[in-house]
Amino acid sequence: MQFSRWLAPWMGAGLMALAGTGLAQTPPVDLPLDKAEVRAWLLRIHEAAQTRNFQGIFVVSSGGQMTSARIAHYWEGHQQFERIDTLDGQPRRILRHDTLVATLWPQQRTALIEQREMVNKFPRLVDADSDHILDYYDVRKKGLDRVAGHEARQLLLLPRDAMRYGYRLWAEKETGLLLRADVINPAGEVIESSAFSEVSIGVRPQPESVTQPLKRLKGYRVERPVMTPTFYEDEGWVYRRIVPGFRHISCVKRSANAVDGAVAASPAADGGEHGSMLQTIFSDGLAHVSIFVEPYDAGRHSKEVLMSMGATHTLMRRHGAWWVTAVGEVPVATLHEFVRGLERKKPQ
Repeated sequence: MQFSRWLAPWMGAGLMALAGTGLAQTPPVDLPLDKAEVRAWLLRIHEAAQTRNFQGIFVVSSGGQMTSARIAHYWEGHQQFERIDTLDGQPRRILRHDTLVATLWPQQRTALIEQREMVNKFPRLVDADSDHILDYYDVRKKGLDRVAGHEARQLLLLPRDAMRYGYRLWAEKETGLLLRADVINPAGEVIESSAFSEVSIGVRPQPESVTQPLKRLKGYRVERPVMTPTFYEDEGWVYRRIVPGFRHISCVKRSANAVDGAVAASPAADGGEHGSMLQTIFSDGLAHVSIFVEPYDAGRHSKEVLMSMGATHTLMRRHGAWWVTAVGEVPVATLHEFVRGLERKKPQ
């Protein structure tokens, strides 16, 4: 998945495609899997990213750009600890203790602290409830390969319609930890790749490497935007059409900061709250789409905008007194379908 998305999981935003060296003793395999086998594969990948201790260098390649980070994940006493340090561009560090996520910019001495779930973070990628994936993807087993020095089992997922991309996944043979994920377009081309270039699995847990920096924020300007769980219909919105296969995952009302903490609060419109933004996340088990709705501000919002990088597309458009931003690792047509289906509920 794209680097900026797993660094800022609410933004929705890959790139060195690391070609694994095939194992000579393993013959080519192309076998279809039934629902039980698919469930077992994907659940193993999902659980490995949560309960395994690992650390390594992670590289993502997308849209001609390549970025990397040092990542460490620890599981101790049913608690998760994670530390991510960018290795390219502006220094940035992400510290996570369960749902507490702190993003630090050391040069600016700024910290953003939030309570949130990391919905679409590599190397988890897949949702735990993935039984319906076979309805929208053809899943096949492709045999063994090597990634970052580890033997990995390959899984190919090809979409059954034009509303989603395909995926090739490499899961470590013994633990199920996802080592590499490629996103494939309808022409069979890899348009985004995320992979470990090196990784150690089964390392000693070091939760203090996460908890101690969280206690040393003296001198930082700390922002704590409020994120209130809600439901879009309770906020006056309805989706007349949702792309088949996608399900509602979560909905929150965000205060002060918008996408990736980059957009300031805007004046309220149509009776909305000042400085608030609504975010709804949908997923088909693999791909995620985030829809952000905020009051329209003529000073910041102009004409419709469409941006693309690798598998990730962003669509921005005015919706009456509101400004809608749709972000997802899906084809552009899928974002258009989500935005067209969004309607403001009429007052009772």
